[in-house]
Amino acid sequence: MRGVDGFHGVHDTADSHRAVTRAPRRGAAFDGEPGMIAEARRFARDFLTQLQGEFGVPVSTRLLGDTQLVVSELVTNARKYAPGPCLLDLQLLPDAVEITVWDSESALPIARAAEPGRIGQHGIEIVLALCEGFDVRREPVGKRIKVRLALADGPH
Repeated sequence: MRGVDGFHGVHDTADSHRAVTRAPRRGAAFDGEPGMIAEARRFARDFLTQLQGEFGVPVSTRLLGDTQLVVSELVTNARKYAPGPCLLDLQLLPDAVEITVWDSESALPIARAAEPGRIGQHGIEIVLALCEGFDVRREPVGKRIKVRLALADGPH
């Protein structure tokens, strides 16, 4: 995994609060190896831990778990259906964490109708149930999936 750190533009304000002038963002590239899914989950956990510790962003147990689950599902799909590398980008928005995954497969994911007897292939259904926003776009090579998870706890 290779990482890019985009934590810049933080300063203390006159009232002793921290202000972020540029949204905290981190990115990582994964090579398609079996351990990349666990690495991606750790990367997401570390990002949220850093947001909480350095920027005072409240990170609930729900946000931590949902972020790791969504990252795991998206990176698992990338590893399973797209040969080669996968890129993961995490960014703090004013009211959400944005997760973006790029992979080399141009076929767009399809959420299937619920089938209680089906084993597996529920990843996109899980992502859609947890996220506030879901956007998928074909790129010149592959596709890019972008989702948002609310910072604040509450109904999805």
